[in-house]
Amino acid sequence: MTDHPPNQKEVESTGVADQSRSAGDIVRAFLRLDIYDQVRQLQALPAPDAADLIKQLPREQTVELLQRLSRAAAAAILNERPSNEQADLLGDMDREAARAILAVMDPREAENALALGRYPDDVAGGLMAREFVAYPQSYSVGQVVEDLRFHATEYRDFQVQYAYVIAPEKKLVGVLRLRDLLLADREVRIGDIMIRDPLAVSDSATLEELRAFFEWHRFLAVPVINAAGELVGVVQRTAVEEALSGRGESDYRKAQGIIGGEELRTMPVWTRTARRLTWLVANIALNLLAASVISWHEETLVAVIALAMFLPIISDMTGCAGNQAVAVSMRELALGLVRPQEVLRVCLQEAGLGIINGALLGVLLGLAAWAWKGNPYLGVVVGAALAINTLLAVTLGGSLPLLLKRWRFDPALASGPILTTITDLFGFLLVLQFAQGLLPWLTRIH
Repeated sequence: MTDHPPNQKEVESTGVADQSRSAGDIVRAFLRLDIYDQVRQLQALPAPDAADLIKQLPREQTVELLQRLSRAAAAAILNERPSNEQADLLGDMDREAARAILAVMDPREAENALALGRYPDDVAGGLMAREFVAYPQSYSVGQVVEDLRFHATEYRDFQVQYAYVIAPEKKLVGVLRLRDLLLADREVRIGDIMIRDPLAVSDSATLEELRAFFEWHRFLAVPVINAAGELVGVVQRTAVEEALSGRGESDYRKAQGIIGGEELRTMPVWTRTARRLTWLVANIALNLLAASVISWHEETLVAVIALAMFLPIISDMTGCAGNQAVAVSMRELALGLVRPQEVLRVCLQEAGLGIINGALLGVLLGLAAWAWKGNPYLGVVVGAALAINTLLAVTLGGSLPLLLKRWRFDPALASGPILTTITDLFGFLLVLQFAQGLLPWLTRIH
């Protein structure tokens, strides 16, 4: 925090106050400021403008900024965001900071955020917004229209497509299209013109179930009910799409070895270093294990130096084949098409593919080795090693995510390093063991 507010020139220099610039330019300029100047800029902006800005920032960076702001400024910004975003951001904060901000937020906004914070992030309850319009079925059209007009400013931010109709126990009983509302007589009860028994999802519906729902139904939003049938929120299609996109990006980062959350080059260098080193240091040990196989067969490798050319080829090709199988299993797990207990079925399915692809790839590499050195035994060694290791790689790659999920490890993070280590170890071992057995014939290369 700084002791003085920024002047107008400083605000304009970041592009935040320049409305003619694109949103991307503004965010890029903002992120290139140091953290202290970012805080000053947010403090200087009106709460609605600051809320629009943080909407475009990475979530992790937004959380850090809100925690550095004064509690009143952070609360004012959060009051401008939908309840599902409030819950997500508060849930990522330090507990003390979240409590302090909640204490000065609008009581109704704080209540909604707390209610949503009790749900996991990847279920309907955690994705829904509690900003919706609902009326008792006994209301007349005139009463509803008057309420909409009176609260027009408040409802403008609700993304209202429908009004929901509830029974006295707050149970969802119908959906009211605004077109039907506007064309009906004022004295008509909305219970008589509503769409009865509307589609809804449970507050415990998973992200995969929500994805399937919106793929099947061309709705912009769906009401959410709890176990008692009470209307508790609305899930927007865009919220589901953003959650799916975010999970995919998270899995990709983990697969590439970036641990601990999102990384941007505007973050502190030590934070970025720690997130990368964790995975890289672990890989040193795994690669040393694979490389030790070569040291055990040093004499064989020295006798047939041509083998050195084929070791990285076999390692790379089997690694690629295994990662293809990992990708399919990860996708099927995400879609709910396969369960962690179905390891045997996945292994059998991948084994058939591995036998075919392994045989074809092994023949191609074996012929290439034979043509290069004029020794068919070299072709047999590298071709057989590639064929067998391909079968191992796809079988392991298909089953590893399921096993890790079953053992409560993160498959996106652990599958790659484990697969690479095992396929490298066995690939090197197969080549060098086969070569040792055929050494008298292989030395004729020279």
